[in-house]
Amino acid sequence: MLNKLYIAISTWIKMCLAPCSVHGKRGFEIPILWGCCWQLAEQQKGVGMNEPLVDIEGYPRADVDVYQVRTARHNIICLQNDHKALMKQVEDALHQLHARGKEKQARDAAEAQNEALSQGQGPSQSLSQNPPRPFAKVNSISPGSPASNSGLQVDDEIVEFGSVNVHNFQNLQNIGTVVQHSEGHPLNVTVLRRGERLQLRLVPIRWAGKGLLGCNIIPLQR
Repeated sequence: MLNKLYIAISTWIKMCLAPCSVHGKRGFEIPILWGCCWQLAEQQKGVGMNEPLVDIEGYPRADVDVYQVRTARHNIICLQNDHKALMKQVEDALHQLHARGKEKQARDAAEAQNEALSQGQGPSQSLSQNPPRPFAKVNSISPGSPASNSGLQVDDEIVEFGSVNVHNFQNLQNIGTVVQHSEGHPLNVTVLRRGERLQLRLVPIRWAGKGLLGCNIIPLQR
């Protein structure tokens, strides 16, 4: 039983800790020392961890080295405690690694969004002097639709629809692609309404009517 336990744990430790520069050395030391202690205990008539060290009359057994067996058992117990502490350190390190990965992913997403906005809109100074022009117009909205619930109104002129703006708009398929890829996720939509610039959040979802928006958009002819 002790042999199987040693083999299983030592193999697992090597697999988990081999890539870790901080804990790897100690991770390899534990199974090596564990194996030495186990062999020492097993050499004493196979007493292992639980066999009695006294005879039926209560005297120390004469067929084993009681001192060596007790020392080996003590060392194995200490190594078990070391193993538990080491696994706790590895668990904490994995949690930190996962947290750093999520932070990096969030930073990368923010940088990608900023880059897309920069490429689509140009420098902020240029925007203030020449604000983006509308490229499409809403000419109908179904009651109770996602478009209606977002606050979109008929005759709203669309300045930005997600990543689509006047600089990259080619046809209505551009908007359709954004809608399909954003199902269930909010889209930032900027519109001009009677000369006022408004920011809306539109979530394309399936509803009782057709499509994911429930509105009709047409290109704006200038």
